[in-house]
Amino acid sequence: MALVGRTFQQKAEETQHDWYVVDAAGQRLGALAVRVAWALSGKHKPTWTPHTDDGDHVIVLNADKVELSGKKWTQKAYHRHSGFPGGLRTETAQQVRDKHPERLIERAVRGMLATNRLRDERLNRLKVYVGTEHPHAAQQPKALF
Repeated sequence: MALVGRTFQQKAEETQHDWYVVDAAGQRLGALAVRVAWALSGKHKPTWTPHTDDGDHVIVLNADKVELSGKKWTQKAYHRHSGFPGGLRTETAQQVRDKHPERLIERAVRGMLATNRLRDERLNRLKVYVGTEHPHAAQQPKALF
């Protein structure tokens, strides 16, 4: 007689959101974004369920010291459009890093997350800071990797 397996389904009220901290200094942007998105979505947990938001909080420090390979600082372009004629605005990765370095990581992580109703909730748990200081010491974050 074979045993019939049952699939575990996580309930929303049973979720536990842990806190992790990541130092972005010297890390490649894409590799960092993959690991952060993985933690935000909760796929590193054995209780992961696609329809529940089981992810953790992630704090990224030293956003201004993230690395890009090759000539991407001058050739990688970020586009945004206001919706009006002639409203296309383009910035290079270097210009974005000089003005708002945290936006590089936020945009990369956003692109790594699944496009569904949970994406905005998961992005709200991402905290990106330029320096090494953050106001979340009371949560006692652990190192992610």
